[in-house]
Amino acid sequence: MSDGAVIKVSAVVVRRADGQVLTVRKAGTVMFMFPGGKHDDGESPLQTARRELVEETGLAVALEELDHLGAWDTAAANEPGRLLHSEVFMVRQPLTESERPVPAAEIEQLTWMDPRNPVAPAGFSIAPLLLEVFEDLSSASR
Repeated sequence: MSDGAVIKVSAVVVRRADGQVLTVRKAGTVMFMFPGGKHDDGESPLQTARRELVEETGLAVALEELDHLGAWDTAAANEPGRLLHSEVFMVRQPLTESERPVPAAEIEQLTWMDPRNPVAPAGFSIAPLLLEVFEDLSSASR
């Protein structure tokens, strides 16, 4: 595939104290994924991660609270035939009981998943990036 087929995004891993990870599903799609999205002009991957997290979930974090986990290249979730290059960040601290994400912008649904055994709600599936990051995180914690 040509470079024009590569979509560049930032994604954010948000955890609760019980280890569950936040996933989102955009309206009109069937795949759950991490909060995140495409870069605006002049925006760094880190800035994109923070902006998208606020826009999609209402969760506001400082830039210094986002740790870079790495970059992954996968199939795009909702654009057949396209590749995805994702810079993935993790919110350093798990969410507290008072921090509650809410679906906003194009997000229709939020759900929490166990990264060791991710299961999408009935009738939906899981984005390739989410599966790869979960697999890598699970391998690293063994």
